[in-house]
Amino acid sequence: MAQLSDRLNRLAPSATLAMSQKSEEMKAQGIDVINMSVGEPDFNTPDHIKAAAKQAIDDNYSRYSPVPGYMDLREAIVAKLKNENGLDYTVGEVLVSNGAKQSVCNTVMALVNDGEEVIIPAPYWVSYPQMVKLAGGVPVIVEAGFDQNFKITPEQLEAAITSKTRLLILCSPSNPTGSVYSKEELEGLAGVIMRHEGLYVLADEIYEHINYIGRHNSIAHVPGMKERTILVNGVSKAYAMTGWRIGYIAAPEWIVKGCNKLQGQYTSGPCSISQKAAVAAYTGSQDCVEQMRRAFERRRDLIVSLAKDIPGLEVNVPEGAFYLFPKCSSFFGKSDGKRTISNSTDFALYLLEVGHVATVAGDAFGDPECFRMSYATSDDNIREAMSRIKDALALLK
Repeated sequence: MAQLSDRLNRLAPSATLAMSQKSEEMKAQGIDVINMSVGEPDFNTPDHIKAAAKQAIDDNYSRYSPVPGYMDLREAIVAKLKNENGLDYTVGEVLVSNGAKQSVCNTVMALVNDGEEVIIPAPYWVSYPQMVKLAGGVPVIVEAGFDQNFKITPEQLEAAITSKTRLLILCSPSNPTGSVYSKEELEGLAGVIMRHEGLYVLADEIYEHINYIGRHNSIAHVPGMKERTILVNGVSKAYAMTGWRIGYIAAPEWIVKGCNKLQGQYTSGPCSISQKAAVAAYTGSQDCVEQMRRAFERRRDLIVSLAKDIPGLEVNVPEGAFYLFPKCSSFFGKSDGKRTISNSTDFALYLLEVGHVATVAGDAFGDPECFRMSYATSDDNIREAMSRIKDALALLK
């Protein structure tokens, strides 16, 4: 009998990608669907970055790259961390991977033993618990709901820690909520972590530059925490380079060496051309980053105002990233006469089938009362999508 491995059978498929695929299938049938399910900037990669990639092709950067990434890229990342974040790393403490997603997975696989626990605040990015399961670890979900702006407290963190806790995964600015931890909030969490030997934090900072409240704060900046922190970042969101697949970790060298060993066995180094493009991203003008950030901030203001105008939705104001995560539970139990909304999965399917807007149910992110919309799309698309959602929800009684 054909049988997949138990390891694979423990995993759930990505709800984000599943919803995006369903919307694409509807589009193929000629249905006009607005896709707000995938977290991807709609901007093109800036020209100076593309030019560097073309030059790299002409310069024959077509061979295997070193497993941890080219030296000039790691040096550029070290300089970025120093100049933008005030953090001192060496090139030996940086490992470049095939996207920040691999950086997260490398870290979990390198640090977590069978049966060890990883604390994941909910709402969370869909892949975190699945990666922990893949490593044989146990995801421990700590709920931080709408009323606390989707951020966990030091008291919640302390209560979740056991003798088996190995790692905390912290995403700020957050996917899916857009919440951003302040310097004081990070210091509070760091105080808890420092009291527990052998506990580390994976700080996913991929949305660092899409921030609407000023300077980005990293938990690695708290005194004593740099040795306990694995920073994850990359070029995907800030430079509109999702398809280039370049992410990195900055961490204590022993962790980087472990991830390097792992990466050397199952992917080797990332794409040579993409790395040269990433060098240009980090060393060139940062004006493009600010231009995109301002556009996202304008869109945030637009979608928040439109969502607040829809009866039944509860809406907070995200401080970063490009997601809105409204509470939709007031619609549970309602019907349009054909469909009854029992949960956020029903709700998201209803918006797709009736409103022709693709979103993602909150169940996938660990919060079954909410749903996620990406506003990384044009102002016109946002206006049209919110109009469709308002009309569709008005049919529910």
